[in-house]
Amino acid sequence: MIGGSVLLAVVLPPMFGVPDRIGIVVFGLLVAALLHLLGRLRVSADERGVTVVNPLRVHHYEWPELLDVTMVEGDPWPKLDLANGLSLGAMGIQSTERERSRRAVSELSALIRERGEAPDRV
Repeated sequence: MIGGSVLLAVVLPPMFGVPDRIGIVVFGLLVAALLHLLGRLRVSADERGVTVVNPLRVHHYEWPELLDVTMVEGDPWPKLDLANGLSLGAMGIQSTERERSRRAVSELSALIRERGEAPDRV
């Protein structure tokens, strides 16, 4: 993206001035930054807890802090229910990846039940 915008700024016809060329490069940088933020989304679990990387923040929760994970039909991503009463969207699991997202949510739910202090479901 950055290379393409720089190349475009260099090969523009002479009728486009320096401000136009700089604007094209800045636009390319902004798009590349946005794509980077969206591309780094993830949810990972280890023996200590769950790490949720959303576009602007990284959250780490120990297993006892997690109560449940839910993804209602129509939601873009699942929500983690936290012991402090809040919930957090886990954008690293996208509902558009239907089977993969269902599997990820069920695996994360099983880990929360196994390692956390979440109440057992009946």
